[in-house]
Amino acid sequence: QARNAEKAMTALARFRQAQLEEGKVKERRPFLASECNELPKAEKWRRQIIGEISKKVAQIQNAGLGEFRIRDLNDEINKLLREKGHWEVRIRELGGPDYIFCQGEPGMGPSWFTLSF
Repeated sequence: QARNAEKAMTALARFRQAQLEEGKVKERRPFLASECNELPKAEKWRRQIIGEISKKVAQIQNAGLGEFRIRDLNDEINKLLREKGHWEVRIRELGGPDYIFCQGEPGMGPSWFTLSF
């Protein structure tokens, strides 16, 4: 019984309890971009995804990784890129900047804008 009381008094447990009481629990990204109706939050989630992509790209460049880990990371990066696209569409729907046009994808933007490869 004494051991449980010691665990409850650890600094981490007290800090976590204080956070819960103050309401500073970390907000989770909505599963569907369409569930978000606030432009600043949508941009925040897009930035979070870009950060996750950057970390995974840095990991995948490690030469010591095995083939299966590289494949897993590649799948995760592709999933995040797809999710980022959903958030960019939602940001545009909410009246924010058109990040898709900024990337210069063919077929997007004004008719005078052409890409040559």
